[in-house]
Amino acid sequence: MDQKRLLAAIAISIGILLTFDLLNRPAREAQRAELAAQQQAAQVQQAAPKPGPNPGPVGPLGAPTDAAPAAGAPRAPGARLPIDGPRVHGSLSLRGARLDDVVLKDYHETVDRTSPLVRVLAPREGAAPYYGQWGWTAADGRTPVPGNDTDWTADGAELAPGKPVTLRWDNGQGQVFEIGLALDENYMVTAEQRVKNTGPDPVQLLPWARIRREHTPPTQGFYILHEGFVGVLDGRLREETYSNAKTEGAKRAGVAFEQEAAGGWAGFTDKYWLATLSPVDQAARFRATYRAIPEGGQDRWQVDFAQPQPATVAPNTTGAGQALRLFAGAKEVRLLDSYRDRLGIPDFDKAIDFGWFYFLTKPFFYAIDWIFTIVGNFGVAILIFTLLLKAAFFPLASKAYKSMGKMKVLGPKMSEIKERYKDDPAKAQAEMMALYRTEKINPASGCLPILIQIPVFFALYKVLFVTIEMRHAPFFGWIRDLSAPDPTNLFNLFGLLPFDPTQLSHYLHMPVWALIMGVTMFLQQKLNPAPPDPIQAKLFQYMPIIFTFMLASFPAGLVIYWSWNNLLSIAQQWYIQRNAKVGKPAAAPVATALPKKG
Repeated sequence: MDQKRLLAAIAISIGILLTFDLLNRPAREAQRAELAAQQQAAQVQQAAPKPGPNPGPVGPLGAPTDAAPAAGAPRAPGARLPIDGPRVHGSLSLRGARLDDVVLKDYHETVDRTSPLVRVLAPREGAAPYYGQWGWTAADGRTPVPGNDTDWTADGAELAPGKPVTLRWDNGQGQVFEIGLALDENYMVTAEQRVKNTGPDPVQLLPWARIRREHTPPTQGFYILHEGFVGVLDGRLREETYSNAKTEGAKRAGVAFEQEAAGGWAGFTDKYWLATLSPVDQAARFRATYRAIPEGGQDRWQVDFAQPQPATVAPNTTGAGQALRLFAGAKEVRLLDSYRDRLGIPDFDKAIDFGWFYFLTKPFFYAIDWIFTIVGNFGVAILIFTLLLKAAFFPLASKAYKSMGKMKVLGPKMSEIKERYKDDPAKAQAEMMALYRTEKINPASGCLPILIQIPVFFALYKVLFVTIEMRHAPFFGWIRDLSAPDPTNLFNLFGLLPFDPTQLSHYLHMPVWALIMGVTMFLQQKLNPAPPDPIQAKLFQYMPIIFTFMLASFPAGLVIYWSWNNLLSIAQQWYIQRNAKVGKPAAAPVATALPKKG
């Protein structure tokens, strides 16, 4: 029976490993696809629009689709307005008033500083269109409004901090449409829409703004990371994955989610990058909509903001306007917090998926980031932070380890009780509890260090996995990116053999730090008392091996943390047990003092 249980335990362990590999396989494939897509997007062609359907600004009140290009000679490319800020550069298409070319100056696609800069927004004519746009819908059904092929004029040569630009378009019937644009020192563009009506009749118009993604981006595929639609409306976080949005959109003519709210923000989030819209006046009411639109044989995604009702612009007045902010950049914790506090954008920091342990993850990030400002290395900051955590929980751990030390001393007595009453488990359990009471031991107290470590582990995992500050952060030696797995591998002799074993199997990735973690976990286990159940004891012997394989593909920073935590636990446990003066157990209960049967 014991052998069957052991085999079952081993089978379960193997099943866990296979399940873990199955869950993470889409993420690995997505990472490869993302890199390929980024390389392709970095070479966006500024050619004429591709043949085929010319999707228009689907939006509030069924905004019209632009007419197909007229037959004849191809239309010349539209003019572009250069954009240059301290942290971004790119351009805005004056054809269609689209912000569709935003490149981040501070971030590269890979650790290699010569790799291309990260592109957040991309032109509609390229391979992966992703852009922001402003427009109007003619609620009266007769007023000409700008569309995707409208050529605007700009009153400036460049959009930059301190250099606002106004776009204008005259429809020839007495209405002049304007979009005033201003760029801040980071990634925020403020746009003010307005219409000057010089005609003899009033007009009814509905201003809107949208962020449109005309392709489905590769996602990481991790269930702990949200990618897709995101926003905070009426104080509530609203998230939708692309797959869920497609399912919901199919039920309601492309509308996956719609809500009228006072202020808030909404847009698209990737792991590290974000594009959102938010009203300048957070007290004003807007209708926010998530859309999944099948067009041209592919899925297109859109978030749009519009006023709840059209505005009437009387003759010789200016109206039909709204002021919105468009953020397109990196999800830096301090920057999002700053926008939340300075501009009043509610819960803007929740664009970073800190998860259920938000109350731990964000303080942990700030603590590690503060230490980083002192030591200049995020890996060292993690080690120091772990040491501080150990010191903070030392009194609790001391109590737990003393209890575990007593349990280890009582091991022979407990084995004797199990052997004497092996045919009477209830009696054996009663004698065990009597022994615990006599020695004043709480058998559950030894689990406290593990229970404490679980939320800390997940919180640190989130910090390493979702915060862009950890992206491409080096440690020492071969660890050039704490957010990526350790690149070394035992199965090719750490690079001496010229092949990649992971092409054969994901389990053939066994880096140095995973081995260090496994060894330290094994040493720590040796200091703990063995479980009284021999099957449990054998299973525990396999735990370092199981965890070594499981954590081999985790971010290197997390494995380094786990290894360092094990070493600190070993030192702490040795110190406590050395000074605990755990002596011989007290007199055993009467039943346990009897000689063995036979």
